[in-house]
Amino acid sequence: MAVFAREALKIPSSVPVTLSPLGKRGSDRAYFRTAWEGGNTAILVEYDRTREENAYFADIAAFLADIGIPAPRVLRHDPAACLIAVEDLGDADLRSFREAPRETRLALYRKTLSAIGRLHSFPVASFPSQRVRLMEGFGPDLYRWERGYFMDRFVRDVCGIEPEPSFERELEAELSALAGRLLARGVCLIHRDLQSRNVMVRDGEPFFIDFQGMRKGCAFYDLGSLLCDPYVSFSEADRDELLSFYYALAGRDVDRAAFEEAFWEASAQRLMQALGAYGFLWLKKGLEDFAAHVPEGLANLLRATARVPSLPLLRELAERCRTAYGRRHSLPRK
Repeated sequence: MAVFAREALKIPSSVPVTLSPLGKRGSDRAYFRTAWEGGNTAILVEYDRTREENAYFADIAAFLADIGIPAPRVLRHDPAACLIAVEDLGDADLRSFREAPRETRLALYRKTLSAIGRLHSFPVASFPSQRVRLMEGFGPDLYRWERGYFMDRFVRDVCGIEPEPSFERELEAELSALAGRLLARGVCLIHRDLQSRNVMVRDGEPFFIDFQGMRKGCAFYDLGSLLCDPYVSFSEADRDELLSFYYALAGRDVDRAAFEEAFWEASAQRLMQALGAYGFLWLKKGLEDFAAHVPEGLANLLRATARVPSLPLLRELAERCRTAYGRRHSLPRK
């Protein structure tokens, strides 16, 4: 890796280089900060070839730069060695501003929404698929996988709940219908994991990272990922203000009530995926820090299902999960 760093960053062999591992994230990638004389730094990414999307990062980054979406510059990519060198955006992400003054936080979120809005409005037909690969877009199979992930990794593994077969059949019908409505909302390019830890902030400007899972999907999925993010608590007033900002920005031919319904339904879908991921990363990967975000994730799922009349069984299950989780794990409930 040191050899790759020197070659990628054009550091002479006579100049000392340090490689410092960065904190673990919920991925199959390892991150290192490379530092050398003059205060110069860069980030090295070592990825696992078993996850197809990891190899897509560099080309997606170049595409984002081409269309004016803020992302780190790729300095070099060695696909054979599974190594990438990218510019260092620092250590501040959106989550690190959660205690900042309200207007500071909201200004950063407005900038983030403006940037993701540009991605959402990019004409899908103009995407350069001949040179930039994406993971398979959202469709019935991916939505089905996400709700299965939630049921297996969170409901069963974390909460210890085995739903009655009749209830599970009815819930499956409810969630299948949810997927159908999300698919009918239209297709655009989405980040797919647009949460606060995947938005770095440098000099007051947001930059997207971890976008290797970008694909075609529903814009509201990204919106729910950001504004129902279990890593950050929002007041209802702040969330409503940011929703209004995106609503005006998008200029969608849809009334506000239908817009909000789509937001809360997509948020419920995203939160199922997130809770399933927390269960997997915590219990299967041994990353116990993710357990701390379960209460907020459950609270947001309950909030989302309370805002729409179409998900009564999911809300009932979320209530059962909140009770079971508190009993099994003795962590704060919200």
